[in-house]
Amino acid sequence: MKHRLSFLTSLIFLSLLLSALTSCKKTYTPKPKGFIRIDYPKKEYTKYLSSEGFSFEYPVYARIVKDSSRMHPDWINIEFPQFDGKIYLSFLKINSDLGKYADESRDLAYKHSIKAESIQESLINLPEKKVYGIFYDIKGNAASSVQFFVTDSMTNFLRGSLYFNTQPNQDSLAPVIKFVREDIDHFIKTLEWNSGTK
Repeated sequence: MKHRLSFLTSLIFLSLLLSALTSCKKTYTPKPKGFIRIDYPKKEYTKYLSSEGFSFEYPVYARIVKDSSRMHPDWINIEFPQFDGKIYLSFLKINSDLGKYADESRDLAYKHSIKAESIQESLINLPEKKVYGIFYDIKGNAASSVQFFVTDSMTNFLRGSLYFNTQPNQDSLAPVIKFVREDIDHFIKTLEWNSGTK
């Protein structure tokens, strides 16, 4: 009986000790990933006149630089230093090769389909300015999220593609892409062919 009482006392003590130890145990959960807060500049634009015979408005917080690494010495880029992003612009004169250039632009956009969730095409149709083309909105973690081409369908062909110098991450880049896309829309709406099409 004494042995049994001692055993029960020990069992109760162990139960209480185990209960006390487990109730003090804290559960740690990792902090969710956060993203850097970005202060967006005010939308203001200035005009750029190309030596190739076209003009457009671009944001004052961006800069135009010649793309010396590309095949054509007069091609330019619109750089967004604050976002570490760049719109590559390629200008070509059309002879009878508009279909070829349009197909190449489509192929370059669809090269991103491996990583893209979807690619949405929108027609660009501004007949009063003789600006026609296709806008490729690339969703997902693709390297380029926006590509487009515009043409007057007779003489001029201009292709653009937006890239950021960072690992593609749809969640963190989405607000910046939306902000820069508004600038691309403004670029297209203010584009004018200054020779041969007016």
